Amino acid sequence: MQKTALLILIGLLIAAGTVSPLPAETRTAWKIGHVRPSGSAVDKDIHRLIGEIAAATEGRIGFEVYAGNRLGDYSVVPERVAFGEVEMFVGPLGTAMDRRLALAFTPFLVDDWMQARRVYGRDSLLVRKMAKLLEVRNLKLLGGWPVYFGGVALAVEPKEPANPDISKGLILRTPPIRSFELTARELGYTPYPITWTYARMGLKTGLVAGMIGGGAEGYAGLGEKVRYYLPIRDHFEYWFVYMNMDAWKTLSDADRAVFESKVRAMEARRYDEAEAEERQSVEALKKQGVQVVEFDATAMTRIRDKIRATVWPVMSKEIGPDFDEVVGEARKQ
Repeated sequence: MQKTALLILIGLLIAAGTVSPLPAETRTAWKIGHVRPSGSAVDKDIHRLIGEIAAATEGRIGFEVYAGNRLGDYSVVPERVAFGEVEMFVGPLGTAMDRRLALAFTPFLVDDWMQARRVYGRDSLLVRKMAKLLEVRNLKLLGGWPVYFGGVALAVEPKEPANPDISKGLILRTPPIRSFELTARELGYTPYPITWTYARMGLKTGLVAGMIGGGAEGYAGLGEKVRYYLPIRDHFEYWFVYMNMDAWKTLSDADRAVFESKVRAMEARRYDEAEAEERQSVEALKKQGVQVVEFDATAMTRIRDKIRATVWPVMSKEIGPDFDEVVGEARKQ
């Protein structure tokens, strides 16, 4: 009888809000978003990540995953994370907050996956610079998710694609990031900066004849709209894992170590898988009937040298000393 009365009393206190059935921290539920559909490679990795964090914190910290830009695309969501509307995000960084963030999209900064591991590695100069740029925006950089090397997707056959010195007479969608606009123009295209969200419609309506700023993995989802793919490896796509700094500060030292270690492990696994996945994505394009235009070493050198000679000085002026330091370090790798 006494036991029953005690249970009733506890229930009334819980209902009144004076007693919590579990400690407050057990009810922590954060939002984490990304840019790809549910079931994609990054979606699977994020679900694994949050599962590992939940297990390591004994269920005190949980997440709800928002896939496919449901929280906003990369051009707007960093500000939402900075304001604390969203706790975490995995994706590219737009430059609306700070144009210096274009540092991560420096064209032809790295040539291959081995170099990418070093230049975009966890403790690299580039990542340290990016962490400082984000910190002043109330964002904590935890690590990254390497994706692919970029290329150009076209709906029409390009004119002399290996020759960057002639006008192609084509309008090319670029992300609204300065480095991509400059690169497209120097390759002989007319840049039209719009986010990926609107790029699909632009390609469908003929507003643009193609895209730059993506890779085979993303272009494969455009179906018959893409007929040609130019794997020029213009940039290395590396998505950042970042969170609201205020949320980070609420974590204990032990929980911070959990977040960092789990993100680091995810990034390491992804590097082991990404290169093979990139090749699979190119093969997927071929199976869809896309003509993959191959470039020999001479053509690639010509394209790289032109972009480095024309685009890099502009980026150096706009970004400042950080650009020159990162480029200098990368060229040593």
